[in-house]
Amino acid sequence: MKRCLKAAAIFSVLFLFVTGMALAQDKKTKSDRTKFGADKRIEEVKNLKVKTSTEKHRWKMVLPWSKGLLFYDMAVHFCDTVRLASGGRLDIKAFSAGELVPAMEIFDAVSKGSFDAGHDWPGYWKGKNEAFITVASVPYGLDAELYNIWLYERGGLEEMQALYAPYNLFALPGGQVGQEMGLNSSKRASTMEDFKGMKVRTWGWYLDILNELGASGVATPGGEVYLSLQTGVLDAAEFSSPAVNYPMGFDEVTQYIIQPGVHQPACQFAFFFNKDSYDKLGDDLKWILDTAAKETQLWSYSWINNLNAEAIRRFKEKSEIVMMDEKAIVDFAKTTQAYMEKVKARCPDCKRLLESQEALKKDFADWRSARAGVTPWPMDDVVKGKLHE
Repeated sequence: MKRCLKAAAIFSVLFLFVTGMALAQDKKTKSDRTKFGADKRIEEVKNLKVKTSTEKHRWKMVLPWSKGLLFYDMAVHFCDTVRLASGGRLDIKAFSAGELVPAMEIFDAVSKGSFDAGHDWPGYWKGKNEAFITVASVPYGLDAELYNIWLYERGGLEEMQALYAPYNLFALPGGQVGQEMGLNSSKRASTMEDFKGMKVRTWGWYLDILNELGASGVATPGGEVYLSLQTGVLDAAEFSSPAVNYPMGFDEVTQYIIQPGVHQPACQFAFFFNKDSYDKLGDDLKWILDTAAKETQLWSYSWINNLNAEAIRRFKEKSEIVMMDEKAIVDFAKTTQAYMEKVKARCPDCKRLLESQEALKKDFADWRSARAGVTPWPMDDVVKGKLHE
C-alpha cells in the first residue's frame, strides 16, 4: 500500500512538473507570437530631430521622355509632390528629352552637375554597369509586387543606390508600371518555331535571348518603331504598357498582339540626383524627396494599370490577342535561365542582385501558391469556373 502511495506521489509530481513545463512553454510561445515582424524605422527615427530648413532650392530635372509619353507625366507628378510638400522650398522643373540635353545624355549631365536631377528606366545604362538592368526589369523576373518587396524590404533599394553612387548620383525608386505588353506583330506566333527568323524590336537582355532562340532582336529607337513595322523592317515590336503603346498606333500597322510579356513582368523606373545637390538639402527636404518617390511608386502603378484596362480593349478592336502556348513559355524560360547564367559569370554585380531577387521569388512561392485560385475575375466568370487563367 505504501509503495502504491509513493508511486502515486511520484507520478503526481512528475505530472505537475511536465504540465508546468508545457504551460510555461505554451505561455512562452504565445508571448513570442504576440507580434510578428516590426517596422524597423520606428526605432531609427524615434529620437531623430529634423529641423525645417528655410533655404529655397530651384532644380532642373532632365528626362529621356517626350511630353507625349506617360513616363513624362510620372516625373512631373513627382516634381509637383515635392514642391507642394515642401511649401515651395524645393521646386523641381522637369524638361523633356532634347529640351536641354539629348535623351541618352541625361545620366552623364546629372553626374557632372550640369543638372540636379533625372528620371530614367535604369536599363538604359547597361553600358556603364550591366547590373542596371536588374533594377529596371528582368525577363521572367520580379513582378510589380515583388519589386516593391525587394526594394523596400529585402535590400534592393540599397543595391540600386550602390549602382548609381560611383557616378556621383543618389537614386530613389521612380515609378512602377507593372507587366508590359508582349509584341505588336504582323505575324501570328504562339510556338517556338513561329518566332524563328522574326525581326523583333526589343531592348536589354531580351534582345540577346531572342537571338539565341533564333529570332532577330533589333534595338530600334521608340520613335522609329511605327515606320519600321509599317515598312516590314520589323515583324514585331515590344515597347511598353498598353496605355503607353496605344497612342503610338502600332495596331494600325500590325494584326496581332502576342502575349504574355515575358520579357518584362514588371517595369521599374528611378529618380536620380546629383550627389552634391542632394547633400546641400536639409534633412527635412531629403525626407520629402523620399516620401514623394514612394508616393509616385504607388500612384504610377494604379494610374497606368487603370489606363491599361481601357487601352487593351481598344487594341482588341483591331488586333487579335494570341497567347503563346505553354511549351513556348517554358522553352523561353529555359533559354532565359541559361543566358542568365552567362550574365552572372561575366558580371559579379548582376550575379549578386539576380540571386537576391531569385531568393525572394523562392521565399514567396509558398504564399503565392497558397493564395492561388481567387483571382478577382468578374463574379459571373468565377461561378462559371474561371479560376486561374
